Amino acid sequence: MTMREDLPLSVTLEVRDHCLCLHMQRAARALARRFDDVLRPHGITSGQFSLLMSLNRPAPPRISDIAPLLGMDRTTLTANLKPLERRGLVEAIPDPKDRRSRRLQLTEAGRDVLAAAVPVWRQTHEEIDRLLPDTDPQQLRADLRALS
Repeated sequence: MTMREDLPLSVTLEVRDHCLCLHMQRAARALARRFDDVLRPHGITSGQFSLLMSLNRPAPPRISDIAPLLGMDRTTLTANLKPLERRGLVEAIPDPKDRRSRRLQLTEAGRDVLAAAVPVWRQTHEEIDRLLPDTDPQQLRADLRALS
């Protein structure tokens, strides 16, 4: 099989070197692996940490309240909630204003897991910030929020 004339190796190298999506995906995977490793002793993944933290609110939110924050659709979010519910870290309760709707709340066990995981999360962020000496971490976060 030969390369097409309109897709020379130079195009592959251009994408490799310039594609924001590729670089963002690689960085996101590397960061997720790093956080997964440090959160593993607490029995959660980086995604579960974010999901649990999104429920740490004065009033239990609905799925529709947290899906946009996590950048997930409702179906994916529901699938990600199931293992946390089975482990007793999250519970769905009826919405007092609409009994057909459910609200999500952390259980005591869920709050305990989060409280234990936050110091590790903070320390890992400090380590990552030090890996980027020429970058303003706050500006990077702002830029990422602008893209999302």
